[in-house]
Amino acid sequence: VKRADAIYGSNASTLPITGRAEASERPEAFIGIQFFAPVDRRGLVEIIMGKKTSPRAHAAAIDYVQKIRKTPIVVNDSRGFYTSRVFTSYVNEGMALLAEGQPPRAIESAGLHAGMPVGPLAVSDEVNLGLALHIRQQTRQDLAAQGEELAETPSDAILDLMVNREKRPGKAQGAGFYEYPPGGKKYLWPRLAEFFPHKGERLPLNEMVDRLLFVQVMEAIRCYGENVVTSVGDANIGSILGWGFAPFKGGTLQFVNDYGLPQFVERSRELAAQYGERFSPPPLLLQMVEEGSRF
Repeated sequence: VKRADAIYGSNASTLPITGRAEASERPEAFIGIQFFAPVDRRGLVEIIMGKKTSPRAHAAAIDYVQKIRKTPIVVNDSRGFYTSRVFTSYVNEGMALLAEGQPPRAIESAGLHAGMPVGPLAVSDEVNLGLALHIRQQTRQDLAAQGEELAETPSDAILDLMVNREKRPGKAQGAGFYEYPPGGKKYLWPRLAEFFPHKGERLPLNEMVDRLLFVQVMEAIRCYGENVVTSVGDANIGSILGWGFAPFKGGTLQFVNDYGLPQFVERSRELAAQYGERFSPPPLLLQMVEEGSRF
């Protein structure tokens, strides 16, 4: 039965809610309700407000999430929203390290030393490389329709190799960056060294740890500056409960407070000079340093 007062909640998988709501007769009743895998072990639900989402839909989504004993955060609509956007920076940085020829086992170890629950290659398998590739392709098409271009990253070539050429889309199919023998323990795919040979200097563990942490924190700051995530508390809680960001640091933005804003900016500039603009401190952060404020 079609109810005129029904609220439509979409588990969004990074695609903007406002665009999805265009197909609805009542876009004001359309809202994003993003769960995280594994759902039984993740306490967070990200509620995404489309441009036309009504306060009633917002309130109903909050009420629903609390009734199922999850913790809600509310974010504004944006491609990737908050959690998926920042989490993706972690797995992309893991693939960037792989493309540079850093040893896969060392990359995974760096992820664990950074305080993440799973290494970037293993979690890529769990989320599914095929899904990641599909999202990249859809994003590229959507941006092209708007006259924009999606910047290439090392992950593009790696996803194409793993999914299209080698037919290794992830854990669910028993083959990704890892092998998943029936009844046995997973292990890194031996041919990774063949496709991604060592090129020059091997990075120290602490350098890889910094890259994996800083790239996430930098994206979180951008989300906060763009009003995608609207409070420091939601940014911190969302990062810990959503994808397990270094809980002992208090979350993505608290990480900066703990590090010290001037010191964080100095280190991020060092990383940007060596590895690229993704590590450059956003204007908001530079303004906060100038003002002597903190998150």
